[in-house]
Amino acid sequence: MGTLHFDSSDIGVTEDFLSRHYARMRIGNGTPESSRAQIRREVMPGVSVDELDLDFDMRYSVTPLQKICLCLVHDGTIQDHAFGDVEDAFGPGDVVSFAPPELPYEGRICGARYNITMLDPGLLNQVATSAPGAAPGPVRLTGHRPVSDAAARHLKRTIVHVRDHVLADPAVASEQLVTSTAAQHLAASVLAAFPNTALIRPTGTDRHDAHSATLRRAVAHIEAHAQEPLTVAEIAAASHVTVRALQYAFRRHLDTTPLAYLRRVRLAHAHDALRDSDPADATVTAIAARWGFHHTGRFAALYREAYGRTPFQTLTGT
Repeated sequence: MGTLHFDSSDIGVTEDFLSRHYARMRIGNGTPESSRAQIRREVMPGVSVDELDLDFDMRYSVTPLQKICLCLVHDGTIQDHAFGDVEDAFGPGDVVSFAPPELPYEGRICGARYNITMLDPGLLNQVATSAPGAAPGPVRLTGHRPVSDAAARHLKRTIVHVRDHVLADPAVASEQLVTSTAAQHLAASVLAAFPNTALIRPTGTDRHDAHSATLRRAVAHIEAHAQEPLTVAEIAAASHVTVRALQYAFRRHLDTTPLAYLRRVRLAHAHDALRDSDPADATVTAIAARWGFHHTGRFAALYREAYGRTPFQTLTGT
């Protein structure tokens, strides 16, 4: 976790910074009269979220990042972007995947202000598994444009949420349960946004495995490890089934999802902590974050729905 700031008008210094914090690259200035680059980076395990502001036209040629690199354009344009046999251009409001992790790419950023969110490809396997017959290895994106406007909007909201409500507060971002949940939510949003090799619908084998014994194993694992940064993939492995079978078991028997059930268990632990804590030594925000709830308004709404009172009333005994 941490924050990184960069501000320079020296193109050589900017190239060195980008090479050290993204991947080895060459850049050039198409508007020599200006050359200022401002970058702010926030980091949590497996994910970095950067805001970049360039007041010049920058040519770039980047070696493979080995990460999923999402770009959300706020202002300006990105022209002549190319990787493999793909060529494209992006403008304000566009959210795209720059290139597969193993491919180099190049293009021009034209006086743009934009967001770069990078995540480890393995995060996709925490929330999904590859379709039978797909190439072995991690779940992969197979396209760089979102499948729909609605999917793009959801992904943009998720990126902004991670930036503004998780990483913006160091106390919240330091909580492992918060960052683990946020990373999984981002990975799921990426899979919902882009075409990929994951299989969402359960197979016949998955349906067979989604029986009550699977659910019991999953529930027992969740309740025993709710204080840890669990992933859907870890719960599925502990239940000896695929992620799809696990998700189907929860939907079939409890009409919920594994992560929603995990949230319910953590909410109960937060309730116990609020009830048993001294209000002189504890706060609702700190207890909520300790159990993975980083948005206090959302936490309060969930808590009131479950317990019929506010978290503060429970903490203070009022």
